[in-house]
Amino acid sequence: MSYSAAVAGASGYAGGEVLRLLASHPDVHVKTVTAHSQAGQRLDQVQPHLHSLASMPLHPTTPEVLSGHDVVVLALPHGASAPVAQALATSDPDVLVLDIGADHRLESARAWTDFYGTEHAGVWPYGLPELPGRRVGLSDARRVAVPGCYPTASLLALVPGYSAGLLEPEDVVIVAASGVSGAGRAAKAHLLGAETMGAMSPYGVGGSHRHIPEIEQGLGWAAGRHVQVSFTPTLAPMPRGILATATARLTPGTDATSVRAAWEAAYGEEPFVHLLPEGRWPSTGAVIGSNHVQVQVAVDERAGRVVACCAIDNLTKGTAGAAVQSMNIALGLEETTGLEQEGLAP
Repeated sequence: MSYSAAVAGASGYAGGEVLRLLASHPDVHVKTVTAHSQAGQRLDQVQPHLHSLASMPLHPTTPEVLSGHDVVVLALPHGASAPVAQALATSDPDVLVLDIGADHRLESARAWTDFYGTEHAGVWPYGLPELPGRRVGLSDARRVAVPGCYPTASLLALVPGYSAGLLEPEDVVIVAASGVSGAGRAAKAHLLGAETMGAMSPYGVGGSHRHIPEIEQGLGWAAGRHVQVSFTPTLAPMPRGILATATARLTPGTDATSVRAAWEAAYGEEPFVHLLPEGRWPSTGAVIGSNHVQVQVAVDERAGRVVACCAIDNLTKGTAGAAVQSMNIALGLEETTGLEQEGLAP
C-alpha cells in the first residue's frame, strides 16, 4: 500500500530533512509541500539538494492545502502547529499528523506556559520508540509528538539507568553541544559563519532552555518519579550533530557491572541505538546523515556517578528520522523502512 504525504514547513532545515528521507521511502509518496514566506516558489529554489522533488511548488500552509493526505508532517515553529492540527482534526480526523514542533510534547500545562508562554495545546503520544512502553502508544496512533533533538540525546543517554533503578533523581547534570542547524534556517547574526567558525559558546544558561521540562518528563517516566535536571546547551562550529554528556549520582550499592548490564539490556535489540564497546566513545561524525545513535556509559567511582555520552544527528534521529520512525510504527510498517542510510564519513 502507498501512502500520500504532505510536509508543512518544507523550506526549513527540519522540513527539508523530512523530505530527504521520504524521497527514498518505498511506501510513502510526497504529494504536497508548503511554506510561509517562500510559498509560490519551486522546492529546488530553497532545497536544491532534493533533486527528485525539485519541481514541486511550495503552497501556503493552510488546513485546506494539507487536507486529503494519509500523513501530514508539521515542521513548523513552536506555537504554529497546534492551530493547524486542530483544523485537521475537524477536516481529516483519521490523518496521521506528526508534529516536529514542541506544541504537543509536554504533559504539564504549567511547564508549557512557564517555558513557552502560550496556551497549552495538549499532549500527543511521544515519538521516541526506544523509551520503555512508547512503541505501544505509537502503534495505530493518529497524532505523534516528535521529540526535541536535545531531549532525544539526553534521554537515550540516561533512561536505561533510571528504568533499572540505578540512578538518583536529584543532581542530574547534562551538557550538550549542537551544530548550528539546530537553531533553524532563519538568518541570525550570532549564527553567521564568521561568528561560529572556530568558536564554541553556551546559551540558555541557568535553567532557561525550553527543552528542560521535556528532558525531565522523559526521565521521570523512566524513574517513576520527578527527576531534577540541570541542562546547559552549547553551540559548536559544525552544521549538524549533538554530543550530550550526562551525569547522575548512582544509587547506593550500584557497581559498574550493573550499569553496563542495564544499558546492554536496554539497547541490545534496538535497530538504531548502538552501545559502543567499552573504551570507545561516541562521535557526531559517525552518525551524520543517519538515524543511528551512538551511546557509551562509564562509572566515575570516585565521584559515585554515572557518565553517559550520546551522539546523534540533530536533524535526522533528533528530528526528521524520529518522525519517519514513528510514522512507520503508526502505519504498521517495518520500523526501519526508509531509514537504512549509514552515516557519512569523512
